[in-house]
Amino acid sequence: MQRLTTVADYFVIASADNRVQLRALADETLQGLRQAGATIHHKEGYDETGWILLDLGDVVVHYFLEDRREFYGLERLWGDALRVEVCADRATGSSQER
Repeated sequence: MQRLTTVADYFVIASADNRVQLRALADETLQGLRQAGATIHHKEGYDETGWILLDLGDVVVHYFLEDRREFYGLERLWGDALRVEVCADRATGSSQER
C-alpha cells in the first residue's frame, strides 16, 4: 500500500464465518497487540456491521463477514497493491507467508 496511499503501509484483510468469530478475531488481535505494547489508534465496527476495523497507524486490519468482504471488495479497490497472503494453520495457530 505504501506507493498507493498515505492511509497505511499495509492492509490486513481477513474473513470470519459468523459474528461470534468476527468479534473473537478482533478481540484476540487487540489483546495480542496490547500485550506487545502496540498503539491502537482507532477501532470500529463492533456493532453488528459485519466489518471490524482496527487502525494501528501504518497497518489497518479489516475483519469481515464473508458476504461483506465480497460486497466491499477491498482487494479489487486496492488491486494495484502488492499482495502478501498468509495462511494460518488452524490446528497450531501458526502462520506462514505465501
